[in-house]
Amino acid sequence: MSHPLLADPVVSDLPVRECGEPLVDLRDFGILCMNPGDVGGMRVRSSLGERLGKAQGALPDGIRFGVAQGHRSPEAQNEIIATYSDSLRLLHPDKDETEIARLSSRFVAPIAVAPHVAGAAVDLTLVDGRGQPLWMGTPIDATPEQSDGACYFDAPGIDSVARRNREIMADALGGHGLVNYPTEWWHWSYGDRYWAYVTSSPHAIYGPWPASGATA
Repeated sequence: MSHPLLADPVVSDLPVRECGEPLVDLRDFGILCMNPGDVGGMRVRSSLGERLGKAQGALPDGIRFGVAQGHRSPEAQNEIIATYSDSLRLLHPDKDETEIARLSSRFVAPIAVAPHVAGAAVDLTLVDGRGQPLWMGTPIDATPEQSDGACYFDAPGIDSVARRNREIMADALGGHGLVNYPTEWWHWSYGDRYWAYVTSSPHAIYGPWPASGATA
């Protein structure tokens, strides 16, 4: 089954009704920071944080979440877009800019609809009791080109250990209202446009942060 991308109008044209929720620190929910150099990336909207905390409680004994990044600045988002788009232009010199943007959105969202910029998404994995990542089939942030498509959540051909770990993650997160972006097994969100599309909500509840009407 094919899934729309964040750049597709069926997703990007959905409206946002900003609810004004603040950012919270996921470390306050007992969630491990996988990137100590970016503790600001442990912040997400409050309802997302609460859901992640409850989802962690639903994981099997000895397993917890490790978050690589939550909220991301617009500047950081644009830098990722530019770098990945440049690599795509080299790989696909026959593609026009519209198609490059569409291909890019498999891996990094256009700035106007980016869930990370809204504080509505996390890149995360499963870790053991020592904080060591479990095997998920690819590293976090492996591009479709680098992983030969194994970064897709439902990618065929990944081994049984990775498949089971992805299913454990999905059961816990999906059971608490988060949705996965299917081209990235590690990317889960709540309240953004993709969440609105998957859940048939008429609108997203989080736009880019900081937003008018949002509290500190």
